[in-house]
Amino acid sequence: MSNVVNQLPVEVVRWPVDAAAREACQRSGTLCLLVLEKNVPAPVLTDMREDWVRAPVPQQDLAVRIAMLRARAARYAVPELDLSGILRFRTRSVVLSPTERALVAELLRHFRSLTSREDLLLCLPSKDGDTSNALHLHIMRLRRRIAPLGLVIKTLWNQGYQLGPAGP
Repeated sequence: MSNVVNQLPVEVVRWPVDAAAREACQRSGTLCLLVLEKNVPAPVLTDMREDWVRAPVPQQDLAVRIAMLRARAARYAVPELDLSGILRFRTRSVVLSPTERALVAELLRHFRSLTSREDLLLCLPSKDGDTSNALHLHIMRLRRRIAPLGLVIKTLWNQGYQLGPAGP
């Protein structure tokens, strides 16, 4: 996961001089480190993708703040599934089939929590035959599809599944 964290882009923005750059970061979801001028009051931060330091800031301190901002953003990152079936997580994405899209949408509703087998069975296109085996097969394929994104699906025996980030 540390390679993914190190790839997250961070904009270093002079505050309040480059207020427009801060707004652009907020709109795009880009991580933003505000560098405050000497006598400027500290801004109220309402987004966990922002942090601030006061100028002048030593290069080593700046690097540490950027690393901490990246780590915080990675810890609280939530995958996004768009209407065209593209699943995005952190800096990567994958295109999902309609069935995979339905399963992921349900798993995302309970991200990091239990999604029952019954709820996932309702996402399968056909209700004929052995749906338990069909669900198992779809989950197995989906695990392979989302692994490059840094996501895993854990089996909670006799309960259901849990979608979450790989690692601790």
